[in-house]
Amino acid sequence: MKIGAAYVRVSTEEQIEFSPDSQIKKIKEYAKQNDIILPEEFIFIDEGISGKYAKKRPEFMKMIGTAKMRPKPFDVILVWKFSRFARNRQDSIVYKSMLRKDYNVDVVSITEQLSNDPTSILIEALLEAMDEYYSINLAQEVKRGMNEKFSRGGVVNAPPFGYIMGKNCFEIDEKNASIVKMIFNDFINGISTRQIAIKLNSMGIRSKRGNAFENRTVEYILSNPVYIGKLRRNPNGIDKHDRFHRGEDVVVVDGTHSPLIDVETFENAQQMLLNLKKHYTKNSRNTYTDFMLRGLVRCSNCGSTLTQAVKGKSLQCHKYARGQCDKSHGISLSKINDAVFKKLQLDLDEEELDISIKEVKDDCEKDISKTLLDKEYKKLERVKLAYENGIDSIEEYKINKLKVQERIDNLEKQISKPTIDRSIVQKTFKKRLKDAINKLKSNKLSENEKNEILRSFIAKIIFRRDDCTIQIFYYV
Repeated sequence: MKIGAAYVRVSTEEQIEFSPDSQIKKIKEYAKQNDIILPEEFIFIDEGISGKYAKKRPEFMKMIGTAKMRPKPFDVILVWKFSRFARNRQDSIVYKSMLRKDYNVDVVSITEQLSNDPTSILIEALLEAMDEYYSINLAQEVKRGMNEKFSRGGVVNAPPFGYIMGKNCFEIDEKNASIVKMIFNDFINGISTRQIAIKLNSMGIRSKRGNAFENRTVEYILSNPVYIGKLRRNPNGIDKHDRFHRGEDVVVVDGTHSPLIDVETFENAQQMLLNLKKHYTKNSRNTYTDFMLRGLVRCSNCGSTLTQAVKGKSLQCHKYARGQCDKSHGISLSKINDAVFKKLQLDLDEEELDISIKEVKDDCEKDISKTLLDKEYKKLERVKLAYENGIDSIEEYKINKLKVQERIDNLEKQISKPTIDRSIVQKTFKKRLKDAINKLKSNKLSENEKNEILRSFIAKIIFRRDDCTIQIFYYV
């Protein structure tokens, strides 16, 4: 008798015949008819998710991770159709091959039965190609339909900040409409996008997605023609490099919703944004050279990383520069470097340091091991009941119990934590810290190499602007 797992996937556009309940019902019937045990903990369901990319399906990836465990948790994965497993031939081939060759786990479609004949390989490949064609063709048809609706002034995307979705068009959100008007008014009157973001955040206002405002969030609102009654869209799809939808392919049409801003105010805002852009040359926004403390120093006010400013000569809170933090943490690189060297030396002379010990074992893997351990204990109970009810003989009971107990012992070893002697950790770390300080003082190492050394034992450095002090958090 085999142990099986079930994978169920339903995307939003599919009909009720492909619903999770109907798929599970059919899979359970198939499992029962073919002597396959299907534990509830091995039923993985992704609802409302496309099968195009495996990594975007959390339950699918959890199932693959479970299949990799030792001892092998199940022998076969049952699906309603191969299209449920994947609609991307590359994903299908990669994961099926890995499961079969490396872990001896088969993928079986309960409605598309394949024999052991070599021609079944050809049939399976044909089914996968048909599934991928359906997925691509459906995406093209949906895009074509959306573009046609948009050309007529129809709504094909979620409402922006200041609007809510009505029956056929955007409707004014009375709660946030005044905020949009305030943003335009402040900007026209000379307040920067960063200062507007700070103002909004201090008022407790959040974006459409519930996030704090940034200067780019404010700029996005200021540049969106939706607020003068228009709609915009790129018929070719989203361009990740065109954040504010200003590319040549972007089309603007008249919408059917009510505007929030008059055309004159909007055009004045566009001209001011254009003038601001002229202050930056093409390469002026490039990152500066590497520096020793890159990615390590944090703002004591908001916890954000301090990044380079003033042509790479100083550091500033990343969120402060974007308008999300209301407290400047500017400091020159030379000063913060000196402060870190002094602090490292002082900490080296301390009797005991506060060192956090990072777990090497993956939490996800540990959770899966615990799930499998619970399953094995339940199996041990079933083995005992089979003997007590006279189903198994004493010899069969001993053999089955021994097998289950071995799996339990292996899983408990995977979960158990080794005992850590903190005195040894302190002694070893002090030696490592001393060696690191000597290396960091060398002129032969690049800034990037020094950064790698610091990252190997420093989790973060908190900089407090009020008293210009730092606190270093170590780890092993």
